[in-house]
Amino acid sequence: MFGLIPRTVWSRSVPTDDKGRITVHHNCLLLERSGDATDAQGRVVESPKLVLIEAGTGDKLDARSMDLFAMQPRTVLDALNEAECRPEDIGAVLVSHLHFDHAGGLTRLARAGEKPEWTGPAGGMAGARPDHGVVRSFPNATLHVQRQEWDDALANRSVMTRTYFADHLQPMHGHVKLIDAPAPFERWRTPDRDEPPLLTFEQRAAEALPGVRTLRVPGHTWGQQAVLFTDTNGQTVVFTPDVMPTAAHAGAAYSLAYDVEPYTTMVTKTWFLAAAAERDWLLVLDHEPGEPLRRARKNDKGWFDLVGA
Repeated sequence: MFGLIPRTVWSRSVPTDDKGRITVHHNCLLLERSGDATDAQGRVVESPKLVLIEAGTGDKLDARSMDLFAMQPRTVLDALNEAECRPEDIGAVLVSHLHFDHAGGLTRLARAGEKPEWTGPAGGMAGARPDHGVVRSFPNATLHVQRQEWDDALANRSVMTRTYFADHLQPMHGHVKLIDAPAPFERWRTPDRDEPPLLTFEQRAAEALPGVRTLRVPGHTWGQQAVLFTDTNGQTVVFTPDVMPTAAHAGAAYSLAYDVEPYTTMVTKTWFLAAAAERDWLLVLDHEPGEPLRRARKNDKGWFDLVGA
């Protein structure tokens, strides 16, 4: 979880269990639109009332895979039920990327007497399993994800060979809206460590839905996205993906060992934190197990601290 950083360093501030595992959460956000959705000209347009950001792992992993990560048998559907929200009322889902722990909950196991929408290989980390039948967890929702991420997921372009699973990807065909947010740098050029993106933030932020924008933050995957919206207090809230999964990952070199490009993660984190501090974004960290709401503040060492919000 900390890439090149030695365990003797990161374990000083992050406790582990007897197997060396750290505690993380699968944080998700349920958005409810306030008032009418409008376009750039101020005209009222159709847009979902309820939007979900992230879907977690879901219920399709086998017991051995669950035990490998010491996962609890709780899914985003349990959380929605506690919020008195029916899955069929969700009109759109955005995921930062399509790894199983962010997008696995897009589908669920078909229940007794329920006709599967898709039947095929069961995903997992503990070897092959019999095929199983699944349905979409949010039957009336469209999935919004970057085109680069969708293409890479289908082709299984990942350092982790078992993280893009057919049982949470294939059933989504026909229910996906692909986003082409501009990348911060050309794919063929390697930027300097502290180099800012070529395009401005406004040029790179792509609207997924009225009032909801996405921003490419490559490194963990090439098509990873942050999700931005404005809340009813006027704050810009930014759901922050695995460029900085927990507050303990604020350091420049604190990447994940399974990032497709750790150097790109460091470059991305540099301009992302600079923008967050300058624009006073309210960050929601995707895996932070404590308080996920943070703000970035520049410190006297020339880097950034994440403070509670």
